Amino acid sequence: MKHPLALSLFLLIVVGGGLAIGYLTAPGAWYAGLVKPTFNPPNWVFGPTWTVLYVLIAVAGWRVWCKESGDWPMRLWWAQLALNFLWTPVFFGAQRIDLALGVVLALLVAILAFIAASWRRDRTSAWLFTPYAAWVAFASVLNGAIFVLN
Repeated sequence: MKHPLALSLFLLIVVGGGLAIGYLTAPGAWYAGLVKPTFNPPNWVFGPTWTVLYVLIAVAGWRVWCKESGDWPMRLWWAQLALNFLWTPVFFGAQRIDLALGVVLALLVAILAFIAASWRRDRTSAWLFTPYAAWVAFASVLNGAIFVLN
């Protein structure tokens, strides 16, 4: 693949951006006081999970950028990243569980659209997004359950 230094930039943007947003809008007393479903994972699971997913997201974005930086898969990649980075401030910062549910569902659609658009062009990138799709599907159910319970 061309542009190996660009991979560093993708990792910086995605992993660095995700960690910064998580740090700036860390769950606090408000989140601790919410009623959560029985399938809610322990808080310590989220950091490592998102770190691994952010690396996969960055590598997939870099691979697609190397092949076709202006085509649909790349546009969908940027759309999912924007929605991903929007969810945390909406949920934790604005404390809007309802709006966050809309954001996470739109994120899931963008992820699935990226997988579909990438499948023929770069199957590796599509596969890199499958754990992300599974996790965001779970996060959607979790967000919905927290909305119903609160």
